[in-house]
Amino acid sequence: MSAPRSSPTPTPTPAPSSSSSYKDAPTRSVSVRGVDFVYRQVGQEGDGVPLILLHHLTAVLDNWDPRVVDGLAARRQVIAFDNRGVGASGGSTPDTIEAMARDAVLFIRALGFEQVDLLGLSMGGFIAQVIAAEEPQLVRRVVLAGTGPAGGPGIDKVTALTLRDILKGFLTRKDPKQFLFFTDTEHGRREAHAFLERLKERTSDRDRAISLTSFRAQLKAIHRWGLQAPADLSRIHQPVLVANGESDRMVPSENTLDLAARLPRSELVPLYPDAGHGGIFQFHKEFVARALAFLEAQPGA
Repeated sequence: MSAPRSSPTPTPTPAPSSSSSYKDAPTRSVSVRGVDFVYRQVGQEGDGVPLILLHHLTAVLDNWDPRVVDGLAARRQVIAFDNRGVGASGGSTPDTIEAMARDAVLFIRALGFEQVDLLGLSMGGFIAQVIAAEEPQLVRRVVLAGTGPAGGPGIDKVTALTLRDILKGFLTRKDPKQFLFFTDTEHGRREAHAFLERLKERTSDRDRAISLTSFRAQLKAIHRWGLQAPADLSRIHQPVLVANGESDRMVPSENTLDLAARLPRSELVPLYPDAGHGGIFQFHKEFVARALAFLEAQPGA
């Protein structure tokens, strides 16, 4: 983890605004029961059902790969946000996935949306599963990446793995995401470098890094999710696209296969080769094409 940066100055706005690229999208805010949630939007406003992005452990707005966001926004309205207590959003971060899901629903409704699609990565995928099950009228389609069901194997080990790789990053002066998100092969290291360079493309109005308090709350929520009884995935009736790398260390890839097998209306993207937790970033071109085809499929498909 990096030290928190100075907070940006989000611009309150009563309605979403569009931008041509994620690296230039203004940081805006919306009040959610008296608490400001910051977000960025790209793509065409009013062009179909909006796609809401739900992010991973420690992530803030600047951690979304701009190639994924811009690729999706070429044909979709895409909105990324910091949930309660994360980055420049106000309030305190909850320590359960269920509470995070409720906050995400409040954010979506604060923007005035009656129906959305969801893209959940890692912890964001946990949140997306809860929203899809609890708010079936709100959610049309779901994309789950690098994630797993409640009680999935290895999820309760995320805390130890994350802290170990953060220490490794500190000792080697490298970003921990290189170890956590990518394989330790020549190809994986090259892809990690390219991804980390893309995250630097935004040079102004950058988000505030997650606080230690929020990081701890997220770790507790993930640990609880990993220890829960196996999830009843039959409650999720929406079409779901499931994707991951074949060598995910954080949320072991067997969870991806389990999701695809147990969700009633799932499609499995063949696991990306020589890729880990950040498989959708490493294979961003392939992922964007598959995700758009899934999101644009006709009802009943």
